[in-house]
Amino acid sequence: MSESKGPGITCRRRGSSLPDDDDLLWEILLRLPPQPSSLPRASAVCKQWRRLVIDPRFLCSFYVHHRKPPLLGFFGCYHNVVFTPVLDAPDRIPPKRFNLGRYSCSHNHGALGGTPHKNYVLGCRHGRVLIIDSASMEIVVCAPVTHEQRRVAIPPKFKKVLHYVNGAVLCAARNQGHVHGGCHSSPFKVVLVIMYSEDNHRPLACVYSSETDTWGNLISTSVPCVVIDAYRPGSLVGNALYWLDTMTNGMLEFDLKDESLAMISGPPVADHSSHSQIIQGEDGALVFAILSYPRFYMWNRNINDHGVATWVMWKTVEMHNILRPPLQTERGVRGAKTILGYSEDTDVIFIYVNGSVYMVHLKSMQSKNLHETSYITDYHPFTAFYSPGITNVGGCDGAEVLHDALG
Repeated sequence: MSESKGPGITCRRRGSSLPDDDDLLWEILLRLPPQPSSLPRASAVCKQWRRLVIDPRFLCSFYVHHRKPPLLGFFGCYHNVVFTPVLDAPDRIPPKRFNLGRYSCSHNHGALGGTPHKNYVLGCRHGRVLIIDSASMEIVVCAPVTHEQRRVAIPPKFKKVLHYVNGAVLCAARNQGHVHGGCHSSPFKVVLVIMYSEDNHRPLACVYSSETDTWGNLISTSVPCVVIDAYRPGSLVGNALYWLDTMTNGMLEFDLKDESLAMISGPPVADHSSHSQIIQGEDGALVFAILSYPRFYMWNRNINDHGVATWVMWKTVEMHNILRPPLQTERGVRGAKTILGYSEDTDVIFIYVNGSVYMVHLKSMQSKNLHETSYITDYHPFTAFYSPGITNVGGCDGAEVLHDALG
């Protein structure tokens, strides 16, 4: 029996490894949605189903079949780092389940007062959360599913201008067919960037590898960069990370393959500061999105055969019809409208409009009103394959599934 493992991965399991009824059940359960409640519910049906669902081989195939993990919620800083779920019951993850120890506190939207936090979330990606601890001068890589943490001293050059440091964490597994989001113990790397250094305002970058437990050499570019909000999360598009230069509407690009920095000019628009977001468009194109409520503009970056890049207006969306905010306006922070965050895996953006936070799926343009708040902070979407009680902590990759199937 052939088994589809996702794009480019199709294999046949050994006929002797499972009885025919288990083989058929495998195919059925493989197609359950990747939501947190799916596999636990299936495992409660009977012993046969549970035996199959908790099989590491099945979990690996399940991840490979779905390819992209679901959006479980987001992390934000409300004086401490807090997880906020976005799914409805029974898939809703309690905030305490993804507690990050000393960096978390009880869930409280819009809690004001108290001691200002000294910990900042720089990004979430591939099942991990990157935190900068300004008190200890360390970065902390957290895996909420396993509750593991790795603390790493920040390079000396970055300590001098800590309030201008940004960064990203990425899975560093190199196996063919590897599935992100189910790999909670795989190697990772961290990219730190200084958006505004002391050396003529030149951006700097440095890469940490968990495999060698070392920082690489400093990487720089001669083009200056100035930002207003240095902690705004970057976006992964293709094989590069991008951070907005909110002073010029340009962006800082870090090429992951070449480990090089470059400044890229943005589209010919007026400064929109926090109303902008770099997103991934069709066929992996780089898109500069601008929220100028009630409209949402998307500029596509095209590169011709000669390597010359131009920005072209790709799409304009009337957001008022999509969000359908309540009649009363000007609530919240003076009727503010801004982009709070973006999920690359699920193509979802979080928007703050007149005191309410909306989650918008960019492909379908369907929206969900999450909550009301008067506290505006960056939202760091967290995606992961997570099945309480049966999560395959060690993770897997497509190559392993293929090897086991053909073995």
